[in-house]
Amino acid sequence: MTILSHHTAERPVKIVLSEVALLGDLFLPDAPTGLVLFVHGSGSGRHSPRHRKVSEALTDAGVAALLFDLLTPSESVEDRWRGHLSFDIPFLAARLMGVLDWAVQSPVTGNLGIGLFGASTGAAAALRTAAERPLEVQAVVSRGGRPDLAGDCLSRVIAPTLLIVGEKDVSVIEKNRQAAPHLAGENALHIVPGATHLFPEPGALEEVGRAAADWFSRYLQRNRPSSVSSSR
Repeated sequence: MTILSHHTAERPVKIVLSEVALLGDLFLPDAPTGLVLFVHGSGSGRHSPRHRKVSEALTDAGVAALLFDLLTPSESVEDRWRGHLSFDIPFLAARLMGVLDWAVQSPVTGNLGIGLFGASTGAAAALRTAAERPLEVQAVVSRGGRPDLAGDCLSRVIAPTLLIVGEKDVSVIEKNRQAAPHLAGENALHIVPGATHLFPEPGALEEVGRAAADWFSRYLQRNRPSSVSSSR
């Protein structure tokens, strides 16, 4: 276990699902108020510098973060050649739900309210998961996401959802604007001035982190309803 600044401990985790084992990194601040699962998009993974930057903002706010690889190493190699898994939203959501089950059952994170932070196609998987698990997912944040790829699931997302898009990411802004009215729960669109799709501009990711931390701090509750275990 590595001890980071801001009284945050980092520990590697192995998430064993029924068919695969995924690798992850769990960032635990002192007395966390919730846990956010990071859902990466195409060509990314748990080492994403953008996700790591946002996770720092969350842990500074007292929210734990789980960064993990949605795909196994062999699946990632295959996907680089064929590009089929990164856009298979039902597949990604099913994999994410397995990780969600792992987090809920873990003695370390089992009492924490769950949020989802998704980027690109990972945002669509996060929204589909929120639709399927309304008692478990308390809030969702999308960064440069494709909520349109969640399709009809949007109308079943009751978790408060924040859609963050760069001002210069024009096509994605339009996709988010069109998707937002279909969300069943509270939602907001946050446009980061001057930012492009990957938010490389100075201060852009910092603003993403602040907005995400504020959203999750507002909606995540430490103790989930006791009825969660009977919701599946």
